[in-house]
Amino acid sequence: MTIMLVYKALHVFFMVAWFAGIFYLPRLFVYHAATKSPDCDAEFKVMERRLLYFVTPFALLTLLFGILLIYSYGAAWFNASSWLHYKLVLVMLLYVYHGYCFKLLADFKHNRNRRSPRFYRIFNEMPVLILLAIILLAYLKPV
Repeated sequence: MTIMLVYKALHVFFMVAWFAGIFYLPRLFVYHAATKSPDCDAEFKVMERRLLYFVTPFALLTLLFGILLIYSYGAAWFNASSWLHYKLVLVMLLYVYHGYCFKLLADFKHNRNRRSPRFYRIFNEMPVLILLAIILLAYLKPV
């Protein structure tokens, strides 16, 4: 067993754990935006905050092991892997998405949410589509 296989396994593990949260959090936002109950509002605030802070370390560990993989493969491989450059652009979009979730969390926390449940339903689909593109790039390596 090589260290690169360990890096790959940990990269995938932390990515799956991160995505479990990144798929569920906007769904909580959908329900939160639709609620009129102060008790439910308070409960959603707790659930959303706990979930986002729980999955954020997974996002950082996904990044760490991804960087270790790139470093292990070397600069020549990186320069020759055009598919990876596209993948990294999509990964950066996911980190922007993750960061934007903190802004949305703050809006709900301070009762400033002005977005509809429909907005959050659409927002919830974005990481699914980006993940599909990333997986296709990583497995098919088309360019």
